[in-house]
Amino acid sequence: MKPTHIMYHYVTKLTKRMSDKQLMMLLAIIIGLVAGFGTFIFEELLHTIKNLLVSWFPEKNASFLFLIYPAIGIILASLFVKYWVKDNISEGVTRVLYAMSKKGSRIKLHNTYSSIIGGATTIGFGGSVGPEAPIVLTGAAIGSNVASFMRMNYKNTTLLLCCGAAAAVAAIFKAPITGVIFVLEILMLDITVASIIPLIIATVTATTLVFFLKGFDPILAVNVSGTFSLGNIPMYILLGLVCGLTSYYFTSVNGLVANFFEKIESQYKRWLIGGSVLGVLIFVFPPLYGEGYEAFSSLMNGEIEPLFKSSLFYAYKDVSWFIVLYLVAILFFKVIAMSATNASGGVGGTFAPSLFVGAFAGAIIAFVSNTFFGMDLPIMSFTLVGMAGVMSGVMKAPLTSIFLIAELSNGYGLFIPLMLVSSVSFVMGYYLDPDSIYTKKLAKSGELLTHNKDKSVMVFLDLSKLMETDFHPINERSTLSDLVKLISNVKRNIFPVVNDSGTLLGVVQLDDIRSDMFTTSKYDSSIFDYMIPPPDTILLNEQINSVLDRFESSKAWMLPVVDKDMRYVGFISKSKILAAYRAQLVRIS
Repeated sequence: MKPTHIMYHYVTKLTKRMSDKQLMMLLAIIIGLVAGFGTFIFEELLHTIKNLLVSWFPEKNASFLFLIYPAIGIILASLFVKYWVKDNISEGVTRVLYAMSKKGSRIKLHNTYSSIIGGATTIGFGGSVGPEAPIVLTGAAIGSNVASFMRMNYKNTTLLLCCGAAAAVAAIFKAPITGVIFVLEILMLDITVASIIPLIIATVTATTLVFFLKGFDPILAVNVSGTFSLGNIPMYILLGLVCGLTSYYFTSVNGLVANFFEKIESQYKRWLIGGSVLGVLIFVFPPLYGEGYEAFSSLMNGEIEPLFKSSLFYAYKDVSWFIVLYLVAILFFKVIAMSATNASGGVGGTFAPSLFVGAFAGAIIAFVSNTFFGMDLPIMSFTLVGMAGVMSGVMKAPLTSIFLIAELSNGYGLFIPLMLVSSVSFVMGYYLDPDSIYTKKLAKSGELLTHNKDKSVMVFLDLSKLMETDFHPINERSTLSDLVKLISNVKRNIFPVVNDSGTLLGVVQLDDIRSDMFTTSKYDSSIFDYMIPPPDTILLNEQINSVLDRFESSKAWMLPVVDKDMRYVGFISKSKILAAYRAQLVRIS
């Protein structure tokens, strides 16, 4: 017997007296501890690599090592993924969503550690991405594999997967509320008491462990009490609009850069182009190195000089107009640097870059208003609120962004501007592009779970598994006599007509030939005399939602399925889809 089987029987014996709810709570604690410790290991590894590489750089001069570090990190991460992992671990949050919709919430075991190594290597060497997506995938993989070990059904597996993801987010930000809201808003888990309690237990457990290992100080040690003024509301509305536009720029450029690199077949060319672009950008703008937390932490405290550390432009650190140009350039190039890192083979996420871009957007508005228009806007508050604004627009997750910034900074006094800016940015971002950066690909392919139960159930249905292939095609040269002989041996009442290449030409229905079936004088009639065009055709691999739309428009109950060359493949019936829908609804509920 395998060791895992022995361990499973031992664990089930220990927990046999527990109810299902008690067992889920116990597993949530275990997942929270493991995810929290995994997050701690990830951060320690990342910071160790980064300190070894750049902590000794001179402040007043640019280092040419910035030109090569990022490429080395991307190459090392790519080689690790290609030869050790042998699986795609990029776009962590998107992969978690895909696992929930198409993999039964099962995530491979290697994801419990592979994203930690790949992400820390990429970011530590300067990759301009965030650690959150890799650690979310790590936490989700921990939860999923615990559920697999316990042989749980889809519903409980999904819940434990979400417990792991929530625990990871809570641990990396020391923000347990954000961890829960992240799962409910971005991973779109249904809100029930049965799901909320394990999520809270997992996030509190992970956060408590990180408090024990790293202390109680918030990630952003700032004091924002008493900084909100009603007179600043118009400027916060302006910031919300700017954040909405910036979030659209963020997602659009990310898509363009990703499409550009997808067209490059050679991995060596991807390394060369991505590493060169990233190296040059970081050499010119050192704040683009890594996730960038130090940069926007300095910014929100009004400390501009650290942004010029190891920069070509150190001598201009006190020139107001140049500072504005420098900050704007960093904002725009951060998106390109992030996209080039991921597209060329690096492992990282867009979570931290969205916070980075938002921080710079808020700081620029406050700095420009104060320096050139004599206003007195609090740069700290605008930086924090800008972070929430861009994140809300990029991820289409206003609640997550609001509570994240409040917990990151203990800035609960900023709730009103946080809500205002996040809402304005979300509305504008949704108007320009309704899909988040995580869901865009899945939404286009019809593989995205949502809070709409009907649509979510449809995501689980697979056309190829519902298609019926026991119909009997007839050749275009057939006669009524051939069809009558075929009818006597089969039970179907509809027959596809195809040519020698298998291309669908039309269909013949039993009702249309019934009057001539017993008239032998008409047996030599061509099948074309009875053939009619199908009401519509379904493409192989077409999404179920689209299939139902075709049934609705054609008013048919049975439609032929064809490939891209119009060759006949089978039939799909509306009744079979509805039966599968009902069965799937029971399964996930």
